[in-house]
Amino acid sequence: MMGDWWTRWPSREALTWAGMSLARLWFLRVLRGVILGSLLWDAFHAERGWRLVAGVAIVLAVTSIGWAFFRVSFAHRLWPSLALMALLLATALAAEFGDWQVLATVLWCGSAVSALERLPMVAAAPCVLAAMTGYAAYIGDSPLTTALVGVGLVLAGYTLRLDAEARGSALRLLTQERAARVAETEAAALAERSRIAREIHDVLAHSLSAQLVHLEAARLLIERDASKEQILGRVVAARSMAREGLAETRHALSALRGEMTPVEDFLRELVAADRASVTVTGDRRPLPAEASQAVRRVAQEALTNVRKHAPGAQVEVCLRYENDQVRLDVRDSGGRSPGELATTGAGYGLLGMRERAELLGGSLQAGPGEEGFVVTLRVPG
Repeated sequence: MMGDWWTRWPSREALTWAGMSLARLWFLRVLRGVILGSLLWDAFHAERGWRLVAGVAIVLAVTSIGWAFFRVSFAHRLWPSLALMALLLATALAAEFGDWQVLATVLWCGSAVSALERLPMVAAAPCVLAAMTGYAAYIGDSPLTTALVGVGLVLAGYTLRLDAEARGSALRLLTQERAARVAETEAAALAERSRIAREIHDVLAHSLSAQLVHLEAARLLIERDASKEQILGRVVAARSMAREGLAETRHALSALRGEMTPVEDFLRELVAADRASVTVTGDRRPLPAEASQAVRRVAQEALTNVRKHAPGAQVEVCLRYENDQVRLDVRDSGGRSPGELATTGAGYGLLGMRERAELLGGSLQAGPGEEGFVVTLRVPG
C-alpha cells in the first residue's frame, strides 16, 4: 500500500478543473493572471535594451514550459514531465543569475507545489528538494523563514493533491452513478418491451390457434361433404374467435396501461361458452400485473387444449389465493375421444406458459389427472 502511494499518479479527473465551483475557477484564473502580470512587470520595470527583451522572452518561455508540463503530466508521461520540470528549475537558476528575483522566486515555489500536486510522490520528492535547495541558496532569507516557506509549500502542494484526488473520486463516482442509472433505464425499457412482446404473442397465438381449430374443422367438413349448417357453424365459430381475439388484444393493451378487470371476472367470462365452472378460494387481493396476466393466459391455453383434445368434456377452473402465491387449476373430465383436430397447432402453448411462469419465479405442471387432464399454475402474488 505504501509502495502504491509512492508510485501512484493523481487520476486524470483530479488533474482537470472538472467539478470545481465557478468561484474557484475564477479565483484560479485571476491568480494566474496576477502572477503572469507580476512577472511581466518585473521584466519591464527599470529594464532597457537586451535585458528587457530577454526578460519578456523568459517569461513567455516559462509560460509555455508550464503549459507543456500540465499537458504531459495529465497524460501521465513521467520522463517528459521530469524533463520539463528540470527545465523550469534551470530557468529559475538562470533568472537568479540574471537578477530577476520575482521570476526566480515564483519558479522555485511554483515548481515545488506543481510537482507535489501532479507527479507521483517518488518523482515529486526530488523535484521539491531541488526547488527548495535553490530557494534556500539564492533567495537569502533567514533559516527560519526559509524553513517555514518550505514547510508551507509542501503542505500547500500536498493539500492541493489531496483535494484534487477527492474531487477526482467524486467525479468517478458520479460517472459510475450516471452509467448505472442509464443501464437501469435501459434494462427497464428492455423488460417492458419483452413484456409487451409476450402479451402480444400470447394474445395472437391463442386467438389464431383457436381460429385455426375451427377453420380446419370447416375444411375437414367440406372434404367429407358435410351439411351446410355444420360448415357454417365452424365458420361462425372462427369469426367469433376472431372477435374475441380482437377484444382480448384490447384487454392486453389495457393491461399494459394498468387497466385490468379482476381476474375472477375474466375467468367467468372466459368459460361462459364452455361447459366449465369457476371456483375461487382464499382471501382475494389485487395481483401484480405479470401474475394476473399469467393466470389469464394459462386459463386461455388450457381451455383451447380442452376444445382440441377433449371436445365436450366438463372443465373445472379453480383459483386459489394462498399465503404468498396464487394457484390456478384447470381440470377436464376426460373420457372423450380426441377431437379430429387434436394434431393441429404447433404444440408450443403450454411450453410458452411454463417459461412465463418460471420467469416470475413460479411453475406450471400439465399432465393426466385422475379422470382427465390437469394444468396447474403457481406464481407469486
